[in-house]
Amino acid sequence: AGSMAGRMMHRLHRQLQQKRLCCSMAGMRRNSGMALEPIQQDYLDFLTQIKTRIRQRQYQALRAVNTELVMLYWELGEAIERKQQEQGWGKSVVKNLARDLQSEFPGRNGFSAQNLWLMRQFFKEYRDKEKLQPLVRELSWAKNLVIMSRCKDDLEREFYLRATARFGWTKSVLQHQIDNKSYEKYLLNQTNFDSTVPDAIKEIGRASCRERV
Repeated sequence: AGSMAGRMMHRLHRQLQQKRLCCSMAGMRRNSGMALEPIQQDYLDFLTQIKTRIRQRQYQALRAVNTELVMLYWELGEAIERKQQEQGWGKSVVKNLARDLQSEFPGRNGFSAQNLWLMRQFFKEYRDKEKLQPLVRELSWAKNLVIMSRCKDDLEREFYLRATARFGWTKSVLQHQIDNKSYEKYLLNQTNFDSTVPDAIKEIGRASCRERV
């Protein structure tokens, strides 16, 4: 009996020690978690900042590329217009120019004959519009073509140029806004937009209204 009682006491003692060890390890894990949590949060904050910075730089780089491309197309359109005025360049010469440029720069659809003529039109449309020239540089070539082809009034063009840059409209959204006659609706019901539309765009609407009076 004494031996059995001794074994029971020994077993209870071991169980008590194991329980104390488990509690001690759990406490260590809790303390470790508390120590790591601020470090983990700091890393997550840092990661978010880096991601934001990368996206901002990517957007700025894309805008810079768009600006340079639009300026290149402007210069090509100006050069073609000058040659046409000085030497009477016609469709055949521009067609040859397109072929030679595409041969030198393969994979660039921007140098088709049709696009070269559009560059010339782009230059002619805006060469005397100093107010609009800085605005067209802010948009991609594709968006500029939409506005140039579908908006014939300077104030309407200015409206869509500013709004597209301000609100970051994609080409499809821009086309939808024009299809939806957003410019005309703004003129007819200005007060509904006054809280969301920037002052520069509001002034376009007021100027257009004055011209129509």
